[in-house]
Amino acid sequence: MTDIKPLPDVIPFEDILQAAQRIKGHVIRIPLIPLNVDWPNGKIYLKLENLQPIGCFKLRGACNAVACLDEEVIKKGVYTASAGNFARGLAVCTKKFKVACDVFVPDHAPSAKLDPVKSMGGNIHKVTFDEWWEIIKSHKHESMEGKFIHPVSDSTVIAGNGTAGIEIFEDLPDVDSVIVPYGGGGLSCGIASALHHLKPDCKVYASEVETAAPLSASFNKGEATTCPYKATFVDGIGGKSVLDEMWPMVEKLLVGSLVVSLREIADSIKLLAEKNHVIAEGAGASSVAAALAGKAGKGNVVCVISGGNIDTPKLVNILQGEIPQ
Repeated sequence: MTDIKPLPDVIPFEDILQAAQRIKGHVIRIPLIPLNVDWPNGKIYLKLENLQPIGCFKLRGACNAVACLDEEVIKKGVYTASAGNFARGLAVCTKKFKVACDVFVPDHAPSAKLDPVKSMGGNIHKVTFDEWWEIIKSHKHESMEGKFIHPVSDSTVIAGNGTAGIEIFEDLPDVDSVIVPYGGGGLSCGIASALHHLKPDCKVYASEVETAAPLSASFNKGEATTCPYKATFVDGIGGKSVLDEMWPMVEKLLVGSLVVSLREIADSIKLLAEKNHVIAEGAGASSVAAALAGKAGKGNVVCVISGGNIDTPKLVNILQGEIPQ
């Protein structure tokens, strides 16, 4: 038996408002800034979640999830499966609440994301990608007794992520479209849930990398499905499949998936560094790559820069015009 619970098609707006109150003071309220390039189709804005204290948006959902725990759960501890960013967010929050925290990570997860988890007291368990993905799908690991907090399909996590959607609307009420990097759907569906209430005509897209684009494959098939997977420097997004429990919400809230190449992502990382002095990881820059390619249409387009935790050698390669191996 697993801890998988059915999710609503849309996270209630009241839940997102309550999450905003819980995480206030723990998460930075970062305003939108324009991308410093001339774009003939309108204006591109950046939601710089890479500037959060842990370098990514994951603090939003992790903070709300931990704040919702009851005393009995806190005593037993929590664990998660994460490529690194959610692990870091959860470790920061569990340290504040003095909760034991274990994290399962795929063996290719970068040290830039894992070292901070260790420094916060998180216990890291490296496993193969297949083992890691099985934990993501089953919501459990037989060796653990604490509560599993899913980095994607936990309603309190999605509600916490949705607070970014409120902020986007507050800063840009006439937003036409938002592009959100797609790892599992927790951020994109959170933001889309907020905008579903605040601005129903705003189109929310996912961005994926061509080496692992299960959402694109799922939209093409009309149901959650699998796809070929290849590990690359774009480690924060892309898996082998869309989670079954996320598909109803994803299908309702997202317009589609915008797939970009490794070259386009590397070029966008370089552009962000040179034009806006912003350091983005591969996943975070995928939204900009999609926008610049015109895949989200015209008008006021917001690109969510989901994180900036990239290993320095890889960043150096990219700034030199190369694609990291």
